[in-house]
Amino acid sequence: MLNPIDSDAVIRDGRIAGAFPGEIHEGVAWWVAACFVVISQARQMAVAHDKHPDTAEFHRRFCRGAVNAEHWGCQVSSLGTADEAQLLHAMRELGGVPGALLTTTDSDSGGGGGGGGQMITIRLYDADGRPVTEDTGMARLRKMIASDRIPIPVNDQAKGHITERRDLVVTL
Repeated sequence: MLNPIDSDAVIRDGRIAGAFPGEIHEGVAWWVAACFVVISQARQMAVAHDKHPDTAEFHRRFCRGAVNAEHWGCQVSSLGTADEAQLLHAMRELGGVPGALLTTTDSDSGGGGGGGGQMITIRLYDADGRPVTEDTGMARLRKMIASDRIPIPVNDQAKGHITERRDLVVTL
């Protein structure tokens, strides 16, 4: 694995989170997305992020990882900037699909990590809109990443697509 992470420290408490730079890097978003597609057997997914510039690159990498997961051909609906309520609404509008919300907070503002960087957080949701927990996939995801079992596409025909779906982000 290039640029490994401490998966036990970063994948815990129902989320993927770490200080950036340092504990987490953009490649982790790709890994998490590919593993989440396989674990959830997702053919479609909604992904959103906050407005932070660091989150935008993690979001881009997450979407690319989701469309490159083995043979699943996941269709990613990229919502752009949205909050949790907007993401959950879009997931329902898409017919009950899994989703992910990526956010960044300054580590000096209670996000943890210290050192003046940012805390990047990826939250995963199942098709019913419930947060993914240890028992519903987080433990398996952590194990896949820790053992370098990141799924890759079997061929170009197995890849999914990313579609911009800002139209699904409504004011609630």
